[in-house]
Amino acid sequence: MVLHTVVVTGSAGSVGARTCALLAQDDSVDSIIALDLKPRKTADPKIANHRIDLRRDELLPLLESADTVIHLASSFGPDQDGADPAHVDIDATRRLLEAASGVGVTRLIVLSSAMVYGARETNPVPITEDHAVDPNPEFSFAVVKAAIERLAEDWRLAHPGSSVVILRPTTALAEHEVSWVARGLRAAAVMQVADLDPPVQFLHLDDLANAVALAAVGQLSGSYNVAPDGFVDGETCRELSGKTPRVRLPEEAAEEVGRFRWRHRLAPTPPGLTPYTMYPWVVANDRLRSAGWEPSYTNEQAYVVGTPGKPWATMNAKRRQNLALGGVAAVGSVAAVGIGLAVRRLRLR
Repeated sequence: MVLHTVVVTGSAGSVGARTCALLAQDDSVDSIIALDLKPRKTADPKIANHRIDLRRDELLPLLESADTVIHLASSFGPDQDGADPAHVDIDATRRLLEAASGVGVTRLIVLSSAMVYGARETNPVPITEDHAVDPNPEFSFAVVKAAIERLAEDWRLAHPGSSVVILRPTTALAEHEVSWVARGLRAAAVMQVADLDPPVQFLHLDDLANAVALAAVGQLSGSYNVAPDGFVDGETCRELSGKTPRVRLPEEAAEEVGRFRWRHRLAPTPPGLTPYTMYPWVVANDRLRSAGWEPSYTNEQAYVVGTPGKPWATMNAKRRQNLALGGVAAVGSVAAVGIGLAVRRLRLR
């Protein structure tokens, strides 16, 4: 049995903590070097926690004994410190790969996102790994994930004999732990663009961590989508959340509202997110399943577990309609601003 020394970046995050715990239980893993800006305390003797800034601190000594690197760290989120997360993540990845090159790491696992496929009306349902990576250009999160995938592929080509695994999960969440992407999509759901109501997927964080752990110690190589079987239609999703009140808007107005809410810190709805609420980007999991991974949660189960109950879940249809028309939490007034800006832009054109 080969004993692995595994480096995990972003080890204190929701996925990282779960992954470290799983690897610590694996007999083929000898030790885990956990790297994070805010490391978690652990009593497990296999896990050595280090407070590390991937952009500034010396990485080579920490990777010297490692054969596997799992790169989960990301600076994207609603509470950024003013630094551009795109530059932060790309620079951090470059430095990590340079260090990995200097110590003979032979296996690299990178956490990407299913959003790298882009959200478009012409997307197949579901999307397989053979589909082109083509993120919507205004959505920085997906663009950066695609750039990091390219860095990983360049690293693989420069290191014959090494293997790279790219994991592309759909929206991930768990009880009391919801990813930034999931929060953004949920906040954007109060705005429905025309009659567009695409299917959606929800992945439990436990299942995502299991996929990462399998990639670390298994025989995987290449790109893998990570999602439960199938998908949920938009109507079913709203039923599960108690028929969330929604404001119907034209596409450009919805984008303006999203930018307004992001700019004024009213909601985690960054520019470019709107298309991902309009068009399908659900993925197939056949390739990962054939490698031995099995989801423990369905889409519906993951969504219910990760979505707290809302006041409108017990309201009747008329009351929900009144809330939507009035604008929940001032969304209506913000929408008016967005529509005004959209109309003004159209006139200027």
